[in-house]
Amino acid sequence: MTSIASAISYAAPSPRTRTSKSVIVGRVMSGIIALLLTVDAAFKFFPVKEVVEGSAQLGYTMDVIPVIGAVLLTCVILYVIPATSVFGALLLTGYLGGAVATHVRVGNPLFSHILFPTYVAAMVWGGLYLRNAKLRALVRG
Repeated sequence: MTSIASAISYAAPSPRTRTSKSVIVGRVMSGIIALLLTVDAAFKFFPVKEVVEGSAQLGYTMDVIPVIGAVLLTCVILYVIPATSVFGALLLTGYLGGAVATHVRVGNPLFSHILFPTYVAAMVWGGLYLRNAKLRALVRG
């Protein structure tokens, strides 16, 4: 009889563990960045006046803008999936590095344009660091 009782108690679900505040903050940060970048990607699929003008100022023709949007959307999808989040963050870092290079090439202001993708990348990695225990362990050594 004791074996049945121990089997039943063993099969019972464990009490729910609490999620730490840093994980919650990381999820919120990651969610905000994912939403921002998803909206940016979505606008690249529609010929909105601001997108057309902004792309022309940066030296991009309208035929490449949907491709850029598809690349960005793919990176964001990989970022929000837990199993591929680090790979997605790496790809987003490369994407945002291209944005920095584009702003440098056209001579935009440093803090408002050139460094803005760097701020976004810092939030990408900050959110991921806070929500991913394996990444925290890797960074801490």
